[in-house]
Order: sequence, then structure tokens, then C-alpha cells
Amino acid sequence: MSEQPFLPKFSDPKDIAEFVEKLESFERGEINAEQFRMFRLLRGVYGQRQQDVQMFRVKIPMGLMGPEQLRVVADIAEQHSRGFGHVTTRQNIQLHFMKMGDMERSMRALDEVGITTREACGNSVRNVTACELAEVCDGAAFDVSPYAEALVRHFLRHPLSSSLPRKFKIAFSGCGTDCAYGAIHDLGFIAQVKDGQRGFKVYAAGGLSTTPQAALTLHDFVPAAELGRVGEAIVRLFHALGNRDNKHRARMKYVLRKLGEEGFRAKYAEQRAAVDAEAMKELALPDNPRNTPAPPVENGHGPHPAGYLQWRSACALDQKQEGYAAVYARLFLGDVTAAQMRALAELITRFGDGTLRLTIDQNLLIPWVDKRSLPALYVALREIGLARTDVHTARDVTSCPGAESCNLAVTSSRNVARAISERLELPDVGTSKALADTTIKISGCPNSCGQHHVADIGWHGAAKTVNGVTYPMYQLHLGGGVDPSGARFGRQVVKVVARRVPDAVAALLKLYDAEKNEGETPAAFYQRVDPKRVVAALGDIAASSPEASESHDIGQDSGFQVAIGAGECAA
Repeated sequence: MSEQPFLPKFSDPKDIAEFVEKLESFERGEINAEQFRMFRLLRGVYGQRQQDVQMFRVKIPMGLMGPEQLRVVADIAEQHSRGFGHVTTRQNIQLHFMKMGDMERSMRALDEVGITTREACGNSVRNVTACELAEVCDGAAFDVSPYAEALVRHFLRHPLSSSLPRKFKIAFSGCGTDCAYGAIHDLGFIAQVKDGQRGFKVYAAGGLSTTPQAALTLHDFVPAAELGRVGEAIVRLFHALGNRDNKHRARMKYVLRKLGEEGFRAKYAEQRAAVDAEAMKELALPDNPRNTPAPPVENGHGPHPAGYLQWRSACALDQKQEGYAAVYARLFLGDVTAAQMRALAELITRFGDGTLRLTIDQNLLIPWVDKRSLPALYVALREIGLARTDVHTARDVTSCPGAESCNLAVTSSRNVARAISERLELPDVGTSKALADTTIKISGCPNSCGQHHVADIGWHGAAKTVNGVTYPMYQLHLGGGVDPSGARFGRQVVKVVARRVPDAVAALLKLYDAEKNEGETPAAFYQRVDPKRVVAALGDIAASSPEASESHDIGQDSGFQVAIGAGECAA
């Protein structure tokens, strides 16, 4: 069993004292609801469509967690939420249906294990994400984790971080595949080594939502020592030029669209010159101790427990460090129960180095597992329901929370994601060659919190009224993704009634099987296939009018209603 691991601390008790002070001021009527709303968002407390309950966003830089942190989040989930947490595409954990009166004690519990919720929501520099394999991937130029942590510390509680025109997102990828999706971020860093020097390709002004924008390449290469100055200049540019009058046109991508690439680069150069003139210090890289991996664990179930070999092939990845593997655990819809978190707290200490990573596709990664321990770890994960073998397949659908809790959602995206996963278990598609490599992402509205724009098969929730009846629908986006050439966004092809979406996905996989070229990947096929051919292949699934029985959303037994409220992501 490994020693208690070292984990970076990001919390500060002063943040909690300030939250309590503001909450009491609001309750005394000294500040109004709007003033308190703007403040609480910056502390990770986000309104739901249900009255008098909140979503609580726990900020996990680079998705890195340890056993004590897992136990605390499990306690909060069990005592104040629904008994489970939801892992997001930004490596956060969200807890829903919490009461405002439980926020202080929850924040204090998190503070004891170094976790903050500061700037987890609101118009701020949000959680900095990174490839979950940063430390262990043999294809990475170098481990980006220390650089990501240094930038987290630079912007956490930064004078500008809580007063931006809109949210600002940063990602780090360890190699040119851009596995952390830097090309759709406000600021993306891709690790490179040139002439023996560490540095980064830098993306800027990318984003999704209703009008996606591929980031421009701000620097083909910048030395790692200049990382902080690049970040500082871009955040200053956004603070100065972001639209403060129209929140729907306030993201960094709109600054790029307004100025044009040449004008954007000129403004960046001005800000960078100002930062350089101030002789800003280089970021101090953390000098974190190396956690010790656990010794091998004997397997008491024979050399190959039932199902082990399939699991080993699907879920365990050889690390660049000899003798070790990193193990994926698929979370269905990104959910992890309190009981699973407590069990994982024991497992990562017994089998790994005491850490795990939340992934941007809503799963978990346990690094530093001695390969001799893999059979025993498989049995342990199987016992807690985390040994699914379909991680990173079409069945591993990414979804936002949707109408289950979000004010802006049109449809119940989680329910359709569940229905797709179940549909793809049926025999007619269970052997499809597209299953292994197709990405499916779903959002409950056009805002792309589920990142539907960058999926092979993406869907966003919509509605259609026929003869006075409103039906839940999904818009199909086909052929999106992020790769070494940057971001590409799926083409809008056709709208499909919600209850037909699982069959539509099955038809799309069959279309790939029937018409792919030799050696063609699903990503390449869905990018090039003619939309008219897709519509023809879908047939009545897309062409026929909705039936009366389809007037309610998947997972619901009452009539469908569009109940969009006042969202707070544009606050």
C-alpha cells in the first residue's frame, strides 16, 4: 500500500469566511439577490431549474484527486446531495440539489483537504484542465502537470480573474493530438520540445456554444518560461476588450471576430509588451514530491479472472514508466456514487500511487498500477461496478446534465444518452466495427456543454411543434472532432424525434459498416459522408412525422414542455 500521497492545496479559509459574510449580508437585506448571485457563482454555487436548490461545483485542477479528497466529496454527496457526484467535461465534480444552508459546512470540509470552489463558475478563469495521461503517456513531449498547476496558482484569486466579461477556459495537452481539446479553448497549450527546449504551441480564442469558433494559433512555439506572460497578456486583453454590454457576445471568440486575426494579434502584442515591460517574474514551477506507487498485489482469483483479458485490453494502458499501467474506469453518464468514491479512495492507495484523474470525457484514470496487480485490481473494480469494458467506445456517451437540473436545457440529454448506450448493446449493432472508435456527445440545448460540436456523432436538444403539439427533438451534428490540425465542427444534418435517436445512432453505425473505405476510421467517414446519403439511410427515422406517443421525452411519461429558465452561465 502506498503512503499518503502528496496533493497540491488550492483552498483558503478566507474564501469561506467571505462567502459566509456575503450570505449573511444577503439574508439581512444589505445586498440584493442579483448582487449575491454574482458573488455566489464565483464561489461555485449555481442555480438549478428547481426552486431553492443549488448545483455545487467542486473545482479539481487537472482532474487530480487523492483518497482524502474522494472521501470528503463522498460525504458531501451523501449528506447534502443525491448520493453521487457528476464528473464534468472540465474535470470538475458537480453536486446537485443542495441547499444554500449546507454550503458553508461543505466548503469547510473541502478546505480541510485542499479543495476550493473559488472561480468554479461565473465570469472568471475557470478550472484549468489537462490530459489525464500527462504524467504517464509515452507520446507526450513532457509532463504538462507542473506548468498547468503553476498557471492555476497564477490566476486563482488573481485581481482580474473574478471580474472578466465572461468565463475563460484554459487547457493543456501533452502532445500534438491535443487530447485536452486546446483548440476549442480561450487559451490552449500543446507541449512541444524544439532544439532541446521545452515549450508550447499556443491556441487562443476558441469556443463552442451556439456559434463555435476554432482557436487561432497564437504561437507556433513559445518557450515554457514565457507561459505566465502569455496567459497574463491574453487575460488582460479579454478583460479590456470583452463585450460587457451583451453577455451573449462576450466570450473571447467574439473579440477575435470583431478585431479579425490581424487586429487580435496586434492587441495581444500591445498587452504582451506591457507585461514584458513590467518584468513579470517567470512562473514558479511547483516542486512536488514524487508519490510512491504501491507494491504488487497478489491475485487470489487465479491468473485470469473471468472477463479479465477483455478488460485488460480495453481499460489498461501501458505507461511510459516500465512495469506500470494506467487504468480507466468508465462512469456511466459521468456519475460516481458516494460508495464508489470511498471504495476508490482505498483502491488507489492499495494499487496505485494514491491519486486518480478525472477525465474530460467524464471517466476516471488510476495511474501507477504495477502490472502484476492488474488482475486483482480488475476484481476490485468489478465488485464496485467500475470494470466496464466499453470505455472510449460509442457506448461511452458524453452528456451534459440537461433538463434534469439545468435552466437552459430543452431536453433530457442524460436520458437519451442512457437510451443510446442501451440500444448499442443489442445484437444488430453489438458487433459493429464503428463501436470501438466512434465518439458520441449530447447537449440538452444548443450551448454545447456536452461538446456535441466536436463529436463524430453529436446531438443537441431542440423542439418542434406539429399541429399544436410540441415534440422533443435532437439536431444531428456529424463529423466533428479535435486533432493535430485543430478543431472541426460537425455539420448539421437533420433533426430527429427524441425517442428515435437511439435507432438513428444504430443506423449511422450500420452506414459506416456498409460504406466505409478500406482502413477508413469512423471520424474520417462521418466527416466525408454526404448528408443526403445520411438522411436516406435514416429513412423513416428522420422523414416521418412525430407520432402521438412521441410527444414526451425519453425517460418521461408526461407531455413534453419547453421550460427554459434564466440560465446563470451567462451571468
